[in-house]
Amino acid sequence: MQRIILIYGLIAGAIVSGMLVISQPLLSQGIITYDNSMIVGYTSMVIALSLVFFGIKTFRDQEGKGKISFGVAFKIGILITLIASLMYAVSWEIYYNTAGGDFMEQYTSYQIKKQREGGATEEMIKATQKEMADFTELYKNPVIRFGMTLLEIFPVGLLITLICAALLRRKEILPQNA
Repeated sequence: MQRIILIYGLIAGAIVSGMLVISQPLLSQGIITYDNSMIVGYTSMVIALSLVFFGIKTFRDQEGKGKISFGVAFKIGILITLIASLMYAVSWEIYYNTAGGDFMEQYTSYQIKKQREGGATEEMIKATQKEMADFTELYKNPVIRFGMTLLEIFPVGLLITLICAALLRRKEILPQNA
């Protein structure tokens, strides 16, 4: 079980971390915008975390002889998710501390520009500037930043794990000899 979890977790982590490292410079260059960056980010997370399905299925077919309980499937999936999530958060920390130190300034500028284009009042813009300044200060703390980064990906993996564990406990879903 540990081998399967490690292999699929590392592959999922490599995919999501690779997409993070690739997409951030594209965001800085304007190829990806802040408006669609969430779609790009969460799509890459879903693609990477689809390996939870394959990890659970591999265990079910190879070690479970075509059978797996929800609990065992959940354990495998959540551990794969945890490995991928930790790799993602570590990758963000490395990127942020080497090449992405101006991320919060860029994001703040984007938010203010978006408000101005939307016709916000000066009062609303000042409130957003204060919010963003407070958030930027909070974001300087690496423990908080790491936790926030984990909270981007881990819930996605939890949901995928729950779905996959529920599906794959049924032996008629992609049976071993199919």
